[in-house]
Amino acid sequence: MTCCAIDFGTSNSALARFAGGRVVLAELEPGFTTMPTAVFYNAGDGGRHYGRAAIAEYVDGHDGRLMRSLKSILGSALMEETTDIAPGRSVRYVDVVIGYLRRLRDVAEAQAGAALRRAVLGRPVYFVDDDPVRDARAQQTLAQAAHAAGFETVEFEFEPIAAARDFESRVTEETLVLVADIGGGTSDFSIVRVGPQRRKLADRRADILANHGVHIAGTDFDRAVNLAAIMPTAGFQSKTPEGRDVPSSIYFDLATWHLINTTYTPGRVIEIRRMRPMYADGRAHARLLGILRHRLGHQLAALAEQAKIDVADHGRARIDLSGVDKSLSVAFDQPRQEAALETHVERIVAAAFETTRRAQLDPAQIQALYFTGGSTGLSMLAERIAARFPRAARAEGDRFTSVVSGLALAAQRRFG
Repeated sequence: MTCCAIDFGTSNSALARFAGGRVVLAELEPGFTTMPTAVFYNAGDGGRHYGRAAIAEYVDGHDGRLMRSLKSILGSALMEETTDIAPGRSVRYVDVVIGYLRRLRDVAEAQAGAALRRAVLGRPVYFVDDDPVRDARAQQTLAQAAHAAGFETVEFEFEPIAAARDFESRVTEETLVLVADIGGGTSDFSIVRVGPQRRKLADRRADILANHGVHIAGTDFDRAVNLAAIMPTAGFQSKTPEGRDVPSSIYFDLATWHLINTTYTPGRVIEIRRMRPMYADGRAHARLLGILRHRLGHQLAALAEQAKIDVADHGRARIDLSGVDKSLSVAFDQPRQEAALETHVERIVAAAFETTRRAQLDPAQIQALYFTGGSTGLSMLAERIAARFPRAARAEGDRFTSVVSGLALAAQRRFG
């Protein structure tokens, strides 16, 4: 049996194994070593699709159910509940996770030509902030899902520690590094002592000086952009005829991936329709109803994510909302994005600083910052973190695969 490593991410996942003296990434989809953590259940033919194929099925308008951000509900009672995927058909959320992990294993086994039955899975420092019971339940649920997917032996490694292993393979002298792993669902930090001699040690617990993290990351950024740029066109933060704010819960649900489908229920739509007298702007209310009737929530969430990326890369974005209202589009720029993300960014920066306090270190003692995770591509975030550690050299790993590479090294050491 061959061992492997799995980075089960909020937005994307990856699988790797150690073979021929090096880390080998599985090609989970043609030309890609990462796969969106997405599953689509086709209501028409009963088929199940994963990753980019799942998103394509949804975007192409096939009737069915798209599920993403499943990692974000680990540890909640929702995992054992069922959700409708078609008339008369339902599935437990935990079974969706099991099916996704089995898909990763099946694809990787076909490429490896060997059974994969032992796995090291990454986990964030905290699945759930400030709730040790739910946090432990989240890991237990993920372990049970991995066993059900066919892995006989399952162990865990903190994702920032895995990233530190990847960074350590590059250093030539002992270094005190703050690893910032900021992905889709969590922002995790670890202070780790690394070096050429230390990488040979089997037990690295003494080298881990502190761990800390918050359940804030890329999907929260997407929601904030959605609420700042898109939802106002459908009445978010608009006024009643009496000058009061219209109720806002529907907009927060529409901007939150795992809650979007809850806005499409007949009861919810009827409720929103009856709220028409509460809107001074009738056109905004009509747009909101159209979004619900045509199930555009996930499409708008994808547009918000792309706008975030465009602003990060180019300083501005133009969001095409013609699917909501003919000829409708909105402009979004860097100052507005920074304002929308400020609260989230400040909490993440504070978490990085708190990690040094827990290690009883002064920020000036940190010698290196190692950034990994898709959200570290947001320059304003990386720069704000770096500003708190002015003496630390900055280094970047592959934003999407450095964690799974480090997990593969951990799997090799544990299982051989």
